[in-house]
Amino acid sequence: MNRHLYTLLFHLGLPLVAVRLGYRAWRAPAYARRIAERFAYRLPPLQPGGIWLHAVSVGESIAAAPLIRELLARYPDLPITVTCMTPTGSERIQALFGGADYRGRVQHCYLPYDLPWAAARFLARVQPKLALIMETELWPNHIHQCARRGIPVALANARLSERSARGYARFARLTAPMLAELSLIAVQTAAEAERFRRLGARAECVEVTGSIKFDLHIDPELARRAATLRAQWGGMARPVWIAASTHAGEDELVLAAHRQLLERWPDALLILVPRHPERFAPVFELCRREGFATRRRSASEPLAAGDRVLLGDTMGELLFLYALADLAFVGGSLVANGGHNLLEPAALGKPVLSGPHLFNFLEIAAQLREAGALGEVADTQGLAQQVDRLWREPAEAQRMREAGLAVLQANQGALARLLEGLGRLLRQSGS
Repeated sequence: MNRHLYTLLFHLGLPLVAVRLGYRAWRAPAYARRIAERFAYRLPPLQPGGIWLHAVSVGESIAAAPLIRELLARYPDLPITVTCMTPTGSERIQALFGGADYRGRVQHCYLPYDLPWAAARFLARVQPKLALIMETELWPNHIHQCARRGIPVALANARLSERSARGYARFARLTAPMLAELSLIAVQTAAEAERFRRLGARAECVEVTGSIKFDLHIDPELARRAATLRAQWGGMARPVWIAASTHAGEDELVLAAHRQLLERWPDALLILVPRHPERFAPVFELCRREGFATRRRSASEPLAAGDRVLLGDTMGELLFLYALADLAFVGGSLVANGGHNLLEPAALGKPVLSGPHLFNFLEIAAQLREAGALGEVADTQGLAQQVDRLWREPAEAQRMREAGLAVLQANQGALARLLEGLGRLLRQSGS
């Protein structure tokens, strides 16, 4: 399949896109708003001529935040247009960069669907000097429209699993020309660099820079705020664990593990944070149905001594919720979703646990595993046993904390290497 056939099929599939959008809007009403932006109509006022950065959703938006701040510092005269595809990503971008300090410097809208006329209209409005795509959100028509206009396109913090590479290879007539139009592919590992080259990327445009997710900066105030809140709970001596970014089918397993833990630790508290906001209410009902006294974080109510679950149903607070816990389980890994960012709790000095499904973070997981900083479990019983062991053996918990921090420190510097490559592209474009 080539790009023209892809475009035709995309147009023919628009009714299905509308149905999918309607279904998502039924589950999360925010999807029903700003639909015109998804076709490059009724875009908000956008200052042209800067850098366009695309981060598909919440995870990519958070990962991109340090990069955006560095770009603002290095290129103060260039506005940065940040796009995403989801309401939760939009909320996160606006929470991070919607304040007065960023007004006129960071602007935001949805990325239009990958239709040639929508991409052309979007680029005519934004007129970027550089297009920057986070991770592996590849859209053939957007990339081709940039190439037609001489706009360099960089893929930042790129990752490509062997499974994804096989999927792209099945559509080589579409994939190879698209990758050849990229000016820079800044990949996380050498293995991923080779996969991109095999798929058709120009060898001179592929650079191994590492993962910018290692370049985390944790505000020291976060730990102080967490300690203050736990003291207000009377919870400094109370064992607290967090299960973060959980998916459907995983919450039941986590709650079953918590039930086992309560037999040995009757005052234990679980902070349960579903990955998607549309699941906050159903997971709250699940906790109540399972008989757990549950408090919603969004209610801003004091935690009672009898509460056994705190539902993290707020946006933008995940790092703070990690800071509240003694140890962290990172979800999306007991079900076959591929896992989520293991480095955030590690950067906060928390022992990190996960399930076996980590195909989205193979290299990061391997480094943490090799250092002894990652505990992997296969099921409910294994999760309960690992949490129990870390509470019973504080020396082992401390060893995991130190090992995780050491892995982060050993891998930092990817952001500087990426910025160097982006600087070359901007100089070549005359900025």
